[in-house]
Amino acid sequence: MAAWAAGILALLVVVPLAARRGFDDLLATHWNAFGEPNGSLPLWAVVLVPVAVWIVLVAGAVFLRAARRWRGAVLVSCGVLLAGEQVAIVRANLDHADWRDADSVTLWVVVTVVAAGAAGLVGMLVSGRPASPVSPGQGPKMDIPAGERRVWLARTENPWLYALSAVAGVVALAALLVGLGDLARPMWLLIVPFLFVSMTVSACSSVRVRVAERGMDVAFGPLGWPVRRWDAADIEWARAENRTPAQVGGWGYRLSGLGTTVMLRSGECLVIRARGKNFAVSVDDAERGAALLNSLAGARTELP
Repeated sequence: MAAWAAGILALLVVVPLAARRGFDDLLATHWNAFGEPNGSLPLWAVVLVPVAVWIVLVAGAVFLRAARRWRGAVLVSCGVLLAGEQVAIVRANLDHADWRDADSVTLWVVVTVVAAGAAGLVGMLVSGRPASPVSPGQGPKMDIPAGERRVWLARTENPWLYALSAVAGVVALAALLVGLGDLARPMWLLIVPFLFVSMTVSACSSVRVRVAERGMDVAFGPLGWPVRRWDAADIEWARAENRTPAQVGGWGYRLSGLGTTVMLRSGECLVIRARGKNFAVSVDDAERGAALLNSLAGARTELP
């Protein structure tokens, strides 16, 4: 889903900016019942409005605990709808010096609405039912000789998320360069959201996990920040599980019926139960990390 979100975002920006020499600064954006244009917006608004709507939709899908099948259907359907409308507006205004001469968009809008409805249905079917929470259970343990200290380290990266972060960064840079030619254009309204997307996706592109005597640290992104920490005494249990993006609702930092999952690749994940909540991160050798965590947590709870 991260690739879909970034792809729609890039299309909403690139299509009007790439064709900007084919029309005036004002573009027709509203048509009457007879297919005649009767409303217009400047180019920057044509880009910014659907981008803002899309960012709000994606943010809601990531942070709200809605049912996963409805969340996927809404994102797929709205993505097709916004992209289709953007292409229709650019196509209708292309090669017209005055927005009042823009072509009709009736046929294109009808096709877009039908395609959005079909895409939403497909998204719902593909998403399937939300995953059920995993019941608590006792994980493996590691024998630690007296007086010995052990540390477990793991790191995972997702090159595709790095690429999506780079694409958003390039769009922000392109908007900056375009704005330098005419300071009257509020291109910063494009720079800020795309820069934010680039930094956010970059932070979810890699993860470093450290298990030591004090507990577990999970550091995000190439700079190792932000960091989430759990004390060993707060961890009820830890274990290794195999999970897929389909189970948790996509890539990156996900909230689902399974709890919080940092999904960077399919397969083995380290899962912990702490402070009444589940947290999972996709890393290799997760069983060894879980065994060390269970031993450390048990040792802390046994202390007088």
